[in-house]
Amino acid sequence: MNYEDRDTYGMYKDSAIGGSEPDTSRGPGPELMGANTLVGNDVYNQRDEDLGDIKEIMLDMRTGRVSYAVLSFGGFLGLGEKLFAVPWAALTLDTVNKRFTLNVNKDQLETAPGFDKDDWPDMSDPTWASGIHAYYGTQPHADETRL
Repeated sequence: MNYEDRDTYGMYKDSAIGGSEPDTSRGPGPELMGANTLVGNDVYNQRDEDLGDIKEIMLDMRTGRVSYAVLSFGGFLGLGEKLFAVPWAALTLDTVNKRFTLNVNKDQLETAPGFDKDDWPDMSDPTWASGIHAYYGTQPHADETRL
């Protein structure tokens, strides 16, 4: 499912005409988008491999920034799936295919630091955060490293 399918307020309905690129002069997307419409969006890599979908968006309540998208990968009908906190900076919105792109292959994602739905990490821990950013090749915002 993509963000246009979950657009209950119609904020994206006039953003694309005839399947073309979005008209950024109308509506909030793609530069400003509703978080609720992004949860459930598919994530693919540059090889067009399905890497899963976004289960949650994690906000830094001190700064108001989006820190991570929690990606679900693997499993079947929720069984055996693994969750990954992917730095928001590692994702790119693909407005043509209406999904996100993450620059990792499936093997890299399978070995990425992940967690079980019943055992979430302390995402505010600077040591944990630096390991996640290092894995995906991103940098945390300077004010995200303070406690």
